[in-house]
Amino acid sequence: MGVTVWSPRRAERPAPSGAEPPGAAAAVDDWAALEAGIRGCTRCPLHQTRICAVPGVGDRDAELLIVGEAPGREEDQRGEPFVGRAGRLLDAMLRAIDLDRHRRVYITNVIKSRPPDNRDPKAEELSACRPWLEAQIRLIRPRRVLAVGRVSAQQLIGTREGIGKLRGRWHRLGEAETPLLVTYHPAYLLREPAAKARSWADLLMLKTALEADV
Repeated sequence: MGVTVWSPRRAERPAPSGAEPPGAAAAVDDWAALEAGIRGCTRCPLHQTRICAVPGVGDRDAELLIVGEAPGREEDQRGEPFVGRAGRLLDAMLRAIDLDRHRRVYITNVIKSRPPDNRDPKAEELSACRPWLEAQIRLIRPRRVLAVGRVSAQQLIGTREGIGKLRGRWHRLGEAETPLLVTYHPAYLLREPAAKARSWADLLMLKTALEADV
């Protein structure tokens, strides 16, 4: 089983000058404060280049939490995750297992602000944004988590293994040991349609688990 990197014993990096203190997100206990905190966050330099911070979208009592990497261009403009071509494919994937982004599902990213040119998030950006996702997990208390793409999977599980080795089995997230499954990012599936069959197998595995949880 995988083990989350988000241990309370792990030392925090210092927050950038002018940012909220490292424990700011940890104190958040309601959605209004959480979303306001994310939208106004200055904990890393990405706030200087974003148009909108992107907290997330969906059911706040969700059974399933979906975690992607970071907002892209359209997400940055609209303030909602997964709204471009990849988002439309994700919606289709959810419909195929009788879910949608507003029912039983909450969708977010490990990074809440778009990295310039859609580059991979830097380590300090991931560290600065981590408490916001931790707060979301505490508020939602999902039964299952779906990590979408390499960056999300590696951050949540705490590994450098590739996605091909991580998918197809359940991992455990955090002290609650929430079951976590890994699959390909929809953007990757748009580039590599041959991987859709493997992604469908992941979705069926997820569907079976969710039905067993009821």
